[in-house]
Amino acid sequence: MSSFDINLHEAVYSLSDALDLVGVTHIHHGKRVAYMAAECGKRMGWHGDRLDNLFQAAILHDSGVSRTRVHARLAQFEWEQEAEHCQIGSDLLGSCTMLASLAPVVLYHHTHWVDLEKLDIPEEIKWNAACIYLVDRVDVLSLAALIDQSNILLGKEAVRQQIIDKRGTWFAPQLVDAFLDISRSEAFWFALESNYVSSYLSAWLSHATERRMSFAELRELMHLFSCIVDAKSSYTKQHSDGVSCLARFLGEQFGLSERSCEMLELAGLLHDLGKLRVPDELLEKPGRLTDEEMTTVKRHSVDTYSILKNIRGLEEVTLWASQHHERVDGSGYPYHVYNGAISLEARIVAVADVFQALAQKRPYRDALQPDQIIAILKDQVACDKLDQRVVAKVEENLQRCWEAALLIAAKA
Repeated sequence: MSSFDINLHEAVYSLSDALDLVGVTHIHHGKRVAYMAAECGKRMGWHGDRLDNLFQAAILHDSGVSRTRVHARLAQFEWEQEAEHCQIGSDLLGSCTMLASLAPVVLYHHTHWVDLEKLDIPEEIKWNAACIYLVDRVDVLSLAALIDQSNILLGKEAVRQQIIDKRGTWFAPQLVDAFLDISRSEAFWFALESNYVSSYLSAWLSHATERRMSFAELRELMHLFSCIVDAKSSYTKQHSDGVSCLARFLGEQFGLSERSCEMLELAGLLHDLGKLRVPDELLEKPGRLTDEEMTTVKRHSVDTYSILKNIRGLEEVTLWASQHHERVDGSGYPYHVYNGAISLEARIVAVADVFQALAQKRPYRDALQPDQIIAILKDQVACDKLDQRVVAKVEENLQRCWEAALLIAAKA
């Protein structure tokens, strides 16, 4: 089993980029919350690992939100069933050893202080959750103020007053005082603009170093990404897992190295990250997409690349994942590369993606059986779309490919 040198901060930052996409146009919410939480934490006298844990929990606090219709509710100051995404996010982070310590903070990040302070949980978790809740609501109020006013400074006092009104009930008094102190300056509010927030996070990234991860550790971390995207629709549940399993199996049939097969597995997990930006209704539309709707869907490959390109050490994985809709004759997207410009590994991911999608039920058709799937794949070869060698391997191992795509072997 291989090992990989990965900067965990880069992975967390990229995961926050993926979560940003769910907002479609309302982006950088997690990053703004992380910035404000860190500034409040500094004013509270927190530092070192304490501050870093707060920052990571803040930037990932909405990891339980995959659907655009749920993300739209986050713009409300209070809404029914808001605890649901806290539980989902906590469960997801808890499944990843390297991020499990953030799970309880995310679980309680919408809990009112009057209830939170009574809970028998570690003090750091309690205060981190309280801090994130306060600044999370500040961001919501700030966006509302910006809509009403031409300049955020014109609405800042109204935002501050609403936080004061909830002091001691919704929000911890000490944190409210810290927020009021740091938010007096114009600089605090202008820093919420995307360019400043990005540079603030870049400074955070520069303070982290690479760490050696086993493939099992890295796969566990990347699986968190795929769980978030596959949760976007009931029709795509376990799609990324199936593509991952099948891509690795096909790589093994070609005799590729262990490391290449591992990277194929990762590329399969990550190939559809960009679909987090696609509105739910398009993924679940029972009929044919219009040309305009298809252009919206087509950008997901570029968004996948944009999310993953910042994780050093995964350059090949990033390329293979982003090329899963490229076709041999150059008619694919988003780069229109063809023939020799598409690696064998990218061609494997492309075939695995088509196979797994056909094996799953979709809103516009039922799941297909192996003989139907291979007939379609061979038609795609005849049209110079999919790689003939890869499809031939599928045909040679059709039943095992079908089991891999549907994770039947993994469950046996």
